[in-house]
Amino acid sequence: MSKQNIRYLQNDTLDEGNLQVNVETPSGRLPIADAEVSVSFTGEPESTIEQVSTNSSGQTERIELRTPPLEYSMEPSEQQPYAEYTIQVTAKGFVPVNISGIQVLPGETSVQRVRLVPEESDINPIDNIVIPANTLFGNFPPKIPEDEIKPMEETGEIVLSRVVVPEYVIVHDGAPSDTSARDYYVTYKDYIKNVASSEIYATWPDATLRANILAMLSFTLNRVYTEWCRNHHIFRSFVL
Repeated sequence: MSKQNIRYLQNDTLDEGNLQVNVETPSGRLPIADAEVSVSFTGEPESTIEQVSTNSSGQTERIELRTPPLEYSMEPSEQQPYAEYTIQVTAKGFVPVNISGIQVLPGETSVQRVRLVPEESDINPIDNIVIPANTLFGNFPPKIPEDEIKPMEETGEIVLSRVVVPEYVIVHDGAPSDTSARDYYVTYKDYIKNVASSEIYATWPDATLRANILAMLSFTLNRVYTEWCRNHHIFRSFVL
């Protein structure tokens, strides 16, 4: 669907969703108060439609935004079921950040975390982030086929005797065969959150959401238990 048609749906339908922005330091431990957040339509970043500030907890108020009709996300459709917005976040003493492609669904609240890097920090800031389309709507390469029974080579390392819930997982930012792609350490909780928000719609019934998320948990824990993910970098990248 063209940006013009998406803009039409966002302006001329009655459905609405919410966006809340949480701004924090790079460690994620300290909120940043009085950060300025400008919201615009993705594709028209200069046309600000809302401008808010964060409170002492680093959070903005919930911003009501137009979305396509709810029906688009409840069954397969050629129509994009979510609206896309862009935010620009600035705060005194920090490097500004621009995030585009934030997805807002009707009747739901999208929470966007933003980590600002201090201007005098040694950390290399990422000041422009583009969120890709949901995998249910975007055009992505097909899943790499896998054998049902996988060979488990002895690596000489300790093999887990029981299933454990990891604190971190390694995410390979590329195809499994791409040795030049970077590996990222991501908290397991954030990994599951990002996979869920990238592969399902929050508008679905509660039981459907639970079933899908349980499948994600089961899949990743199986990989951790068998060590298949570490040996073959099978995790996909959903680092935001």
